[in-house]
Amino acid sequence: MGDRPARPHDDQVRDDRILPLTRGVAYAIVPFLVVAFAVLYPVPGDTGRLFAWRIAPTLTAMILGSAYLGGAYFFLRAARATAWHTVKGGFVPVGVFATLMGIATVLHWSRFDHHHVAFWLWVLLYFTTPFLIFWVWLRNRRHDLPASPTDDLLGVPAQRAIAAVGALATATGLLLFLFPATAAGWWPWPLTPLTARVLGAVFSLGLAGVGVLLDRRTSSARLPLQVALVMLALILAAGIRAHAQLAPGNALTWLFVTGFAAATTGATYLLTRTRP
Repeated sequence: MGDRPARPHDDQVRDDRILPLTRGVAYAIVPFLVVAFAVLYPVPGDTGRLFAWRIAPTLTAMILGSAYLGGAYFFLRAARATAWHTVKGGFVPVGVFATLMGIATVLHWSRFDHHHVAFWLWVLLYFTTPFLIFWVWLRNRRHDLPASPTDDLLGVPAQRAIAAVGALATATGLLLFLFPATAAGWWPWPLTPLTARVLGAVFSLGLAGVGVLLDRRTSSARLPLQVALVMLALILAAGIRAHAQLAPGNALTWLFVTGFAAATTGATYLLTRTRP
């Protein structure tokens, strides 16, 4: 009998499919994020009663809530997507976010309400999600399909702009996380070491923007842009709602307002100029 040609292992086939494991993890995470958003954004003043710890001022709570709703949107889309390359750009940033949140929890353990069920849900989420997210990413990336000559690509200026904004957000996140006391001294609203690190984790989601340097396909960039637009719009609305908490004499206040407004406008423009 002649030798049969070797067949690639199923896990090594670059067919761009999304594994059932990926869909299952994505669906499982969505309810946690939606519940957290429902607590933090509509009623940010009740975090002492409803959340794992009391977050003050309310602007910080609403920004974290914005990230949760953006994450819920991402994972719902990831669970229902048909091509891995359209969702892959969000997994590493989310994994980094969850890892930083877990580290912040350990570093500031005493700040949490250990008797509240929300705290144990928080611990469950951030002591397991980093491993799950990176595991799913490593498993599914074996099916990654490189771009073809017929794929629609981002223009170089758009690619560089997205990457630059993502890199700036990531650098800001690292500064907040690694040097929370220093960052609190010049931040536009009051921060504690814990809330500085939490905001640092949120800003680290900008890694999704840096990802366009690795994949210029518009179909790969659309979902990260949509998630960013959800988050930015909610953060701008939170800033309006909690404007009294911002220091008007701090130059960063106006830099953030104009920067977030410009990023929202830019994301909207790029979404209208790219096809699914």
